[in-house]
This record gives sequence, C-alpha cells and structure tokens, in this order.
Amino acid sequence: MAPLLPVLSGFSAMEAASPPTKSGAGPTDAALVIAARAGESWAQEALFRRHARMALGLAHRVLPQASEVDDLVQDAFLYAFEHLERLQNPQAFASWLGSIVVRTASKRLRRQRLLTRLGLRRSEPIDLDQVIGRSAPADVALELRAVYGILERLPVEERIALVLRRVETMTVEQIAETMNLSVSTVKRRLAAAEGRLEQERRA
Repeated sequence: MAPLLPVLSGFSAMEAASPPTKSGAGPTDAALVIAARAGESWAQEALFRRHARMALGLAHRVLPQASEVDDLVQDAFLYAFEHLERLQNPQAFASWLGSIVVRTASKRLRRQRLLTRLGLRRSEPIDLDQVIGRSAPADVALELRAVYGILERLPVEERIALVLRRVETMTVEQIAETMNLSVSTVKRRLAAAEGRLEQERRA
C-alpha cells in the first residue's frame, strides 16, 4: 500500500515552528523527556518543535476540519507534558504522542456527533479539496476521496481505524496500539469500514 501522506494538504502555520532534526546531533527524545520530567521548559519546547509537524499532520488527517486541528494538537501536547511519567520508554515519545492525538481526536469526534444529534451543532461535511493536495496523482486522489467521502457515515472507531490503515498505512498491530484496542477489535472495525468503502465504490 503506497503512502498517501505527501499528497494531503491543510497544514497549520504551526508546522513552521517544528523543523525536523537534520544532523541528528541534538539531544535524543529520551534525553528531552527526562529533562522535561525534571521541569525543564526548554526540553518541552524542543519536544514540541521536533514533533509538532507530525502531530499536526496526523490530527489533520484524522479530523480534517481545519478549525479543530490547532486546538487538538495543543490539547495533545498539554496532556503529554502533564503525564510524562506514564511514558515507560522515553525514546518512544513520538509514537506515544501520536496515540494521544488519535485518542483526543476520537473524543472530539464523539462530542461533535452528540452535539449534532442534540441540535446544538451543525454537521460540517469534509471539504475534500482542502484535504487532498493538488499534486496528488489521479489514482491516489481517487482513493483519498473514496476514504474521506464515507467517514462522516462511519462510527468513530471505524472511521479512525480506516484512516490509520488507508492513509497512515499503519499495520493492524500499530493501529491496535495507537487506539488502545485489541487486534481482534481493530480487525472487526476495519472489516466493517472496508465493507462500507466497497459498497460506495460499487454504487
């Protein structure tokens, strides 16, 4: 399955503040986490700068409404910094942060759907032209439109599992870890989402 990430658009201006480490000579994530646990604010800032782009991209792909992305990422980083003691492997900060982004997005999606059902919020359809980059090859753009075209009709866990599989190209095991679900549960969620996707293609 070819990665679809480079052809997705819609990054926030915050990504400019998070250049990747080029030389590899800077402190490791583990060293930064240990310093951040000790209350060193520079270490928190370094972790943010290093991983904000990843978090923003993931948040945008899981929850494409642009108005939500910056707040989601800020909430995820705040949670991460407040609960660093829970991270058993400090070098795994990036994947741990990614799972926090996904869980935060899941909570927001559930809240949005509840408010919509109660008539307290208007449903916001996904603007596919804002999600899919103009440089996307025709076949990739078609795949992305198919995936994002059905998301609003899927239950939250199926929606997130499908994005992590089809867009993030994660394995089932990685999805299970990210979503804090069993592998068998992820397989069921994916099977249901893939079935819906196939139905849409045949329609």
